[in-house]
Amino acid sequence: MKLRFAFLKWPVRVIGAAALLVLAHAGIEQLTGNFHEVIPGELYRSAQPSSADVRVYAENYGIKTIVNLRDEARTDWYRNEEQAASGNGITLIDFPMSSSKDLPVSEAQRLAKLMADAPKPLLIHCEHGANRTGLASAIYVGAVAKLSEAFAEFQLSPYFGHFAIPGIGRYEMYRSWDDFEETIGF
Repeated sequence: MKLRFAFLKWPVRVIGAAALLVLAHAGIEQLTGNFHEVIPGELYRSAQPSSADVRVYAENYGIKTIVNLRDEARTDWYRNEEQAASGNGITLIDFPMSSSKDLPVSEAQRLAKLMADAPKPLLIHCEHGANRTGLASAIYVGAVAKLSEAFAEFQLSPYFGHFAIPGIGRYEMYRSWDDFEETIGF
């Protein structure tokens, strides 16, 4: 019996090791706030920042505008962010969107204009910094900064915690990007 499944040992080990690496990376990203510099001096992305995070981002990166993508009820997290932004001279813009529904192209275009017009550097965030933030970052990279399609699509990748699998995760964000990217010539 042992020899019958011996050929499966290496593939199972490789797949298991890869899965552990992906999970470890995702865990580290969530513990560190999933903060990333997308375009130095211009665009940053993160999970929901704490008041201390907002202060650090203002001091270290000169953040001038925060775009909040969360559509959840505005409880303590929102009041804390609002006070931290105000206390650090940062403009807070709300653009509520759902991570479980497609973003209409017209709304994606409105978001692109909002981000283009906002004072820079800009911080985009949602709750975990993966799905809504990934879509907004892709829109910025493609429509505002006019960088490559590959770099825009990288914003919606497992590196940031986004897994575009139909029926699992937040595929609607990837589908929304697919619809929007046609409007900017990708």
